[in-house]
Amino acid sequence: MRILELLKNNQKQIAILIDPDKHNSEAQLLELIKKINKLLPAFIFVGGSTVNIQDFKSCFSTLKENTTIPLVIFPGSHIQIDKKADAILFLSLISGRNPDFLIGHQVEAAHKIKQLDIEVIPTAYMLIDGGKNSSVAYVSQTSPIPSDQISIAINTAIAGELMGMQAVFMDAGSGAINSISREMINQVSRNISVPLIIGGGLKTIEEVENTLNAGASVAVIGNKIEENIDFLLDLMNLTFDKK
Repeated sequence: MRILELLKNNQKQIAILIDPDKHNSEAQLLELIKKINKLLPAFIFVGGSTVNIQDFKSCFSTLKENTTIPLVIFPGSHIQIDKKADAILFLSLISGRNPDFLIGHQVEAAHKIKQLDIEVIPTAYMLIDGGKNSSVAYVSQTSPIPSDQISIAINTAIAGELMGMQAVFMDAGSGAINSISREMINQVSRNISVPLIIGGGLKTIEEVENTLNAGASVAVIGNKIEENIDFLLDLMNLTFDKK
């Protein structure tokens, strides 16, 4: 089944985000994969803001050899492309006004992606203030949407959908102090008809459950498993409304 169809199937789902820059030890990565395979999340997202091409390729090779979970590129730049992926979130940072991240990196990567036999999912990417200056905000030189400006988030997400984006990804950023509020998730999800992916700052089982129950199609966990790999096993005890 295509990845977009999985995103749209109305099932609340978990994705684990692996930043190759932070998992460049093969032994460490294999231990992580072993626990991810026990959890069996819907997706593994792969990417980061400052990843070099060698670490990215090496990470993808190890993942492909050791798991059957769908691998989805979550690119931080145009170099993060791999034919071993099942899909790529073709991100446009629509919460900012930096042309490099609205269309520049996309132009750089377009021809290479077109030549690969992987699914491409045009995705509206929105940074939301998580109480800490994230690496994405720093690298992209853009400001996140304030966490209390729900109407701006709604209108930005709607604009992404109207431009033809097939998913919306709202991200509080790696290591965020605060996750995106239930109210913002709920209001945005009610105003769009494409899958809503939420990441950044999800540090507890309760926060993950709240995110999914508020209207997210997918909750993405990344930084927490870098701090505590056993959080993957805790996620097996999730309870939430799956529809």
